[in-house]
Amino acid sequence: MPGAGWGVSRYVPVQTDDFEEFYKASYCRVVALVAAIAGDRHLAEDIAQEAFSRALTRWHRVARYELPEAWVRRVALRLTIDAARRTRRVKIMSALLAVGQRGASSDRYDRQDPLEATALSVALMRLPIPQRQVLVLYYLADLPVDDIARDCEISVGTVRNRLAAARHRLHRELTESESDEGVPNAR
Repeated sequence: MPGAGWGVSRYVPVQTDDFEEFYKASYCRVVALVAAIAGDRHLAEDIAQEAFSRALTRWHRVARYELPEAWVRRVALRLTIDAARRTRRVKIMSALLAVGQRGASSDRYDRQDPLEATALSVALMRLPIPQRQVLVLYYLADLPVDDIARDCEISVGTVRNRLAAARHRLHRELTESESDEGVPNAR
């Protein structure tokens, strides 16, 4: 999975007091991570811009952190969770209004979204957000478990449990999509 064409470069901390330099060095990584979690590049850009704008308003303090990008990532992760909750509520309410009956669900994936062009990206979007977060941070951002725990404000054990559950579910999703397409299972 690492380097699977997501455009995320290996994390190299930027040590600078200059916000513009920090922004240029970190922006693409944050957008790519949020896009992989949210499944929507435009939303990811909005979230990243909001996270960086919050960093800018606190730059005198954030610049002194050992890893300012970790602070921005944490803010972006929280904003991503909030956006996913809002989107889910909107889709449920839209489906209820459109169908006119309680409990109807809608297709939660936009097949026109380029992030869903592969079986992997579709399977990734089917993971619960907490599992998707740790998987993306571990494989795409190449962060160690300790850093993920810090960024997500969860224990190292929880990160490991979510990674294991995400790997298992992702494998199951990919295996099911292969059998749905009539592709022989390559084990």
